[in-house]
Amino acid sequence: MEYLISSAIGYLLGSFPTAYLLLKKTKGIDVTSNGSGNVGAYNSFRVSKSILIGITVFVFDFIKGASAALLLIYLFPDNFVYPSLAVLFAVLSHCYNPWLQFRGGRGLATAAGGATVIIPFLLVVWIILWLIFYLMKRIIIFSNIGATILSLLLFYNTTDIAIKYTYPFTNEKSTLVLVSTAVLIIIFIKHIDPLKELINELKQKEL
Repeated sequence: MEYLISSAIGYLLGSFPTAYLLLKKTKGIDVTSNGSGNVGAYNSFRVSKSILIGITVFVFDFIKGASAALLLIYLFPDNFVYPSLAVLFAVLSHCYNPWLQFRGGRGLATAAGGATVIIPFLLVVWIILWLIFYLMKRIIIFSNIGATILSLLLFYNTTDIAIKYTYPFTNEKSTLVLVSTAVLIIIFIKHIDPLKELINELKQKEL
């Protein structure tokens, strides 16, 4: 029952369509039909041309992941499995939102919120890698994908370090690796289409 409760709470919190509601209310814009159609902070900024809206969407999406983890820690203290499940399902429902015909964001802000609480080591690694990739190409999508893939590869070799900073603390490496892998794979899948677009753009520039 605890597994079901954890998954359901995470799924419901993650499904709150922050960008869609905010842009509809403030600008009368359907974010799913404008820009990239992505229901996240970056597309909200591009469509609205408002840094404040972009930041607001990021913060609320971040809170969705963090609150999912914190709520399950409050309900089931000293057990890493339940908050990690909540974060996983929060990211899943954010990326494939049931209220928006399973369209959603790319999961970065929501995953970051959850990781801040339960696996901060993974978030720090991802941010460092993102900065390195961004300095290389100055392309956000490229940085997102590069950091996500390399974080996943590095994480397998650094679980002994990562596990020291889990909250609640866990000795179950299998759970840590499984949840982290699942979240990063969801994020990567959501970046496949923009990656294809980026590759096509680069090819056209070469021509």
